[in-house]
Amino acid sequence: MGSWGTLGPALLSLAGVALGAGGSLFGQYLVSRASNRQLEIQESAAHRAELKNVILKFLSIASQLEKAVLTSPHVGVADPVIDRLVDDLWLAHAEIDLSARSEPLRGAAYRYAACLAEVTRGEHAEASALRGLQVQFFDAAYDDMWPGQRRTAGIPSRRDES
Repeated sequence: MGSWGTLGPALLSLAGVALGAGGSLFGQYLVSRASNRQLEIQESAAHRAELKNVILKFLSIASQLEKAVLTSPHVGVADPVIDRLVDDLWLAHAEIDLSARSEPLRGAAYRYAACLAEVTRGEHAEASALRGLQVQFFDAAYDDMWPGQRRTAGIPSRRDES
């Protein structure tokens, strides 16, 4: 019985140290996990901000190009302003290609830019096809910026209609 009297407090002290070390390690794990999650949130927000700027630049050029084509009396004829806008559109598309996380956004941007380029050459004059590609581009951009989230605005997207 004498040995338990001296061994017992030592074992209890050792158990306390082990329990404290385990608790400390678990606490560090939780802090590390929270830090990683916060870093992911910050990186995602930075990606969205960068992608938003690239998308807005692309859309600005696309809008300018559409206006230039609609006001031009000679669609398909060489026009330096339209040629510059087409070049700018393809450069903006390249920025989207580099910034996008998803292949659907890259593809939608390409199809929209290609259709706009066809319109400038007079090869494709159907506005409904252009609008459909524009909607696909917006849907893909939203999905790339907020993956897995549904749009909650009052306007349904094309995939909600099917």
